[in-house]
Amino acid sequence: MDSYIAALVCIGLLILLVAWLPMVLKELPLSLPIVCVLFGFGLFQIPILKFPDPLEYPLATERLTELIVIVALMGAGLKLDRPLGWRSWMVTWRLLGITMPLSIAAIALTGWWGLELPAAEAVLLGAVLAPTDPVLASDVQVGPPRSGEEDEVRFSLTSEAGLNDGLAFPFVHLAVAMALASGPEPGTWTVEWFGIDVVWKLLAGVGVGWLVGKALGFLTFRVPNRARLSSSGDGFVSLGITLVAYGATEMAHGYGFLAVFVAAVALRHEERSHHYHEKLHDFVEQTERLLMMALLVLFGGALARGLLEPLSWTDALIAALILFAVRPAAGFVGLLGTGMPRHEQAVIGFFGIRGLGSFYYLAYALNQANFPQPDRLWAVVGFIVLVSIVVHGTTVTPVMRRVDSARTRAGEQLGLPLRQAQRRMPGG
Repeated sequence: MDSYIAALVCIGLLILLVAWLPMVLKELPLSLPIVCVLFGFGLFQIPILKFPDPLEYPLATERLTELIVIVALMGAGLKLDRPLGWRSWMVTWRLLGITMPLSIAAIALTGWWGLELPAAEAVLLGAVLAPTDPVLASDVQVGPPRSGEEDEVRFSLTSEAGLNDGLAFPFVHLAVAMALASGPEPGTWTVEWFGIDVVWKLLAGVGVGWLVGKALGFLTFRVPNRARLSSSGDGFVSLGITLVAYGATEMAHGYGFLAVFVAAVALRHEERSHHYHEKLHDFVEQTERLLMMALLVLFGGALARGLLEPLSWTDALIAALILFAVRPAAGFVGLLGTGMPRHEQAVIGFFGIRGLGSFYYLAYALNQANFPQPDRLWAVVGFIVLVSIVVHGTTVTPVMRRVDSARTRAGEQLGLPLRQAQRRMPGG
């Protein structure tokens, strides 16, 4: 009974923090995730609370992180005002097609050589740590729908975070297939992996997500006025769309993460300027923030339990290299020739934030196959996420302010209005 009452108090405090903390922290060099981790670390010093351990509760870890990621992906898709296009999304395609594969390869090689991991674990580490997190990257993403806060840096990081979660999954499956095959040597599993985990699952994710988004967009905005669902004003519809898109795609054996983001983009495409998108986004954002805080509190509890105990000094140095050298270097290569100012390229490369998506991939893979050092993998990934939360969380506000100021000055020199200067395209 005592633990039940304590849990109720903790949940109540968490909900209050969800509402109040963003306002309190607005002008401070702290972010909400930092406070949540510290709160969790202190909270789980209470003796009656059982430490959360991802190795002890692997399925719960996978399901909880899965839920927060799909909610965040719906929010990211609903935010984007810019129509889908080859040229208008040029930076995004480069980040997905060049930066992410380079990151996966470099992290895998670093894990194999620097951490002396087996091939399957090294590939898993690359797949887990390459994607930009859609949850913790909210501070560098675009603003709400129709807000006009969609400069190239924020747009690129938002769209990248929305798509690279689904595109990293084939490499997670590659690591699982290698572990189940007891070696990296190609065989029949290679053909199966490429045909199913790469081709089919990606096509199914895009196809089912687009169909769900278009169908629900038609029902929401195109049916006769008296029955038009957008007039209801119910923001929780966004959660229903999220679950339908994800569940339908998973039943078709596709990538649900990819489908959720694509469904959100397709929904916006049906009626791009409708005010109902703001209600849908607001509900998703509040749900995402509540789930994020709960999971980061649990992460703080896992740190209090000793999640990082298997970490050696070598592991920590390699982790810092992965976070502060691999992503910026891969970002620099991917953005060569875009015409973006160098400081904006540097910001995009630097803010490759790692977070709860990495936890999901790791939990998923460890539930699918046996890897020799699961505790060490959790320690390395947990350390990288912790450092990312602290470093990116304390630098995001001043860095983005400088980016905005530089863009405004450049716009004034060109004689552009403020809003047009903020939305200026690469080479524009």
